[in-house]
Amino acid sequence: MNPKQIEKCGDELYEALTEHKTLKPFTERFDDITIEDAYHISLRMVDRRVQAGAKIIGKKIGVTSKAVQNMLNVHQPDFGYLTDDMAFSQGEEMPISERLIQPKAEGEIAFILKKDLVGPGITNADVLAATDYVMPCFEIVDSRIEDWKIKIEDTVADNASCGLFVLGDRAVKPSEVDLATCGMVVEKNGKIISTGAGAAALGSPVNCVTWLANTLGEFGISLKAGEVILSGSLVPLEPVQAGDFMTVSIGGIGSASVRFT
Repeated sequence: MNPKQIEKCGDELYEALTEHKTLKPFTERFDDITIEDAYHISLRMVDRRVQAGAKIIGKKIGVTSKAVQNMLNVHQPDFGYLTDDMAFSQGEEMPISERLIQPKAEGEIAFILKKDLVGPGITNADVLAATDYVMPCFEIVDSRIEDWKIKIEDTVADNASCGLFVLGDRAVKPSEVDLATCGMVVEKNGKIISTGAGAAALGSPVNCVTWLANTLGEFGISLKAGEVILSGSLVPLEPVQAGDFMTVSIGGIGSASVRFT
């Protein structure tokens, strides 16, 4: 793709975000689109958000678990940027009917960094040493691509299908929990709908953050102290609508809940 096409696609995505509409998949429109093109499209979309007043506060890894990969038919991780207008507090109502188009909720572990991570060459030990604490999290993903008909290039271009997120009620030092074996239980409207464990995300959420630091490092981008890093879902995606109430509980870490409006 040429620079003008990349810029136009990024602008289309930003307009889809602000106007709550969907687009045909880029992979159906551009035979030559590459993952690198898609990341540049994503950067254009994020730049438009920043120009409109949003502030980047972190990054996310997506499509890390087999359950999510199989649901979306996307078989490798991706990453996106988190902005301050995506963040909600525990107990705060989340207006998905106003903000999102085709939302799905996923339970995750969030890492809050106290040191920069500059890849490549980052190890799991580096990630743990740079992590201030971990927290339970709900990420509500959304797609500006119609009917979630995405290939890896489509979701990458769409800022890894970022929507909104809420952090939970506890912050735990990573040394205090086994992030690979900790169990997750997700409830929707009072019923258990899925369970998972840390190992569902590339063997461990720590592996996910290491992958992200090293992948971004190749683009000259670092993970920064103070940033929120969402490490990827440990359970299948769950479609949500206004009126739903969801809770995620993670052994040794805590819980997060959200009511959708």
